Amino acid sequence: MKLSKDSLASRNNAIPQPDRHSALLLVDLQNDFFPGGTLSIPEAEVIIPTINRYIRHFSRNGWPILATRDWHPPNHCSFHEQQGPQPNHCVQGSRGAQFHSELVLPPGMMVISKGTHPKKDSSSCFEESSLEERLEDFGTNTLFILGLGASECLKKTVADACRLKFKTVILTDAVKTGLQTPAHSTDYFQDLVKMGGVLSLAEDLDIPTP
Repeated sequence: MKLSKDSLASRNNAIPQPDRHSALLLVDLQNDFFPGGTLSIPEAEVIIPTINRYIRHFSRNGWPILATRDWHPPNHCSFHEQQGPQPNHCVQGSRGAQFHSELVLPPGMMVISKGTHPKKDSSSCFEESSLEERLEDFGTNTLFILGLGASECLKKTVADACRLKFKTVILTDAVKTGLQTPAHSTDYFQDLVKMGGVLSLAEDLDIPTP
């Protein structure tokens, strides 16, 4: 759901602008989370043009872009076959684990795999991954986050980013959560603010129009 300014009463007006100490984090933009996938979020494809706009802006400025992906072994503990809560999804090497074909991803983009251990189910993008170390390598102070919020992954990623003292900006016009009502979506984003996140739209940032 794309939230208007009026519907985000808790937004922080002091929104950081991206710069060379910023990084863009693309959360789980994989086929299995888009319509037609095994854990699809309805209408997730509608945010792809906005995602590409953010990618283009960061890429043109030479600022880091990182993409996380579920990269599960076939016997992952989260799968029904292993008495887990979810159907098979984002299995290593499968079409469902690939990034959506309409995304314009830059050459050399860093990909962070998670959920690779068959006995561990990692919810946050920071858990059991190299994300924190890579951000430190880039000298990142401010993390701009967008993507798909299946299974609370995005919310837990924001919580960890704030805990790790990154300035954390959630790009709400490039997020899909799968929540059913506007009220639920508003509550979801307000929870991110309570964690320490800042909510932003593309129009709040110094990003050229397409």
